[in-house]
Amino acid sequence: MLDLSRLRALHAVSVHGSVSAAALALGYTPSAISQSITKLERETRTTLLERRGRGVMLTDAAVELAETARELLAMVEQAETDLEERRGQPTGRIVVGAFASAARGLLPGVLAQLTREHAALDARLIEVDPHLSVGLVAQGALDIAVWHDWDIVPHTTPERLERAKIGDDLCDVLVPEGHPLAGRERLERSDLVGLRWISNPPGTVCHDWLVRTLRALGSEPDLAYQAAENHTQVALVAAGLGVALMPRLGRGPLPEGVVDVPLEPVPVRRLFAYWRTGAARRPAIRETLRVLREQWPQRAC
Repeated sequence: MLDLSRLRALHAVSVHGSVSAAALALGYTPSAISQSITKLERETRTTLLERRGRGVMLTDAAVELAETARELLAMVEQAETDLEERRGQPTGRIVVGAFASAARGLLPGVLAQLTREHAALDARLIEVDPHLSVGLVAQGALDIAVWHDWDIVPHTTPERLERAKIGDDLCDVLVPEGHPLAGRERLERSDLVGLRWISNPPGTVCHDWLVRTLRALGSEPDLAYQAAENHTQVALVAAGLGVALMPRLGRGPLPEGVVDVPLEPVPVRRLFAYWRTGAARRPAIRETLRVLREQWPQRAC
């Protein structure tokens, strides 16, 4: 008889790509995940992980077993959903994935309210890149993903997933105090041409928005500084090194030397919550969505 918790560990390694990432997602230590895989290898009399450099790779047998584990875990989730719906109260574990600024600016209040109002609900958070989070929901590694797109870079909902809008996150241009644009009441997109930019790295939605917008104006952007963290970008602006386009969520108070100037039309980053269609009946899902929407107006400025 295969142990379900060990199958869950193998599935997590398959989804997240490493033992350490699987441990982080499941809330265990890497040692505990490794021990679970070792016991599963003994149970199945099969090698499941092979060392490759400093990491591991799933064997062909492990890939097949991980797919079986995914199917079994989906059946377990369905059974848990039926029981939770019958009880009518949010219970069990719910894992929310969110990108960095939502994890900082929105989720602390949401998780605190869920914990305060529902003692039987174990609400957890994993910070994850938005390009990965929706796929992790589809694979069963997350229960809900807080995701974003931009007004000129829309996203379609994958099969077997549902989504609901949380709210609109408005963006401003951050400039150093004393910059020629710092005294303006508002900017137009044509004012963005020829500036020295502080930007997110390539492959992020924010970076793509800036590049597309400037190229549409016939200008190749000068992305002089690239940093993933908003606080790093703000520090670079404060040092007078360039300007940045930044959403308000999770930005925090601006330091001395940094001025935010509205842009017209206002760039909009839209926040959505994604979850699996099969889990939509879970009271925990419905309650988490309710609290996300309830908390949003308090976090959107």
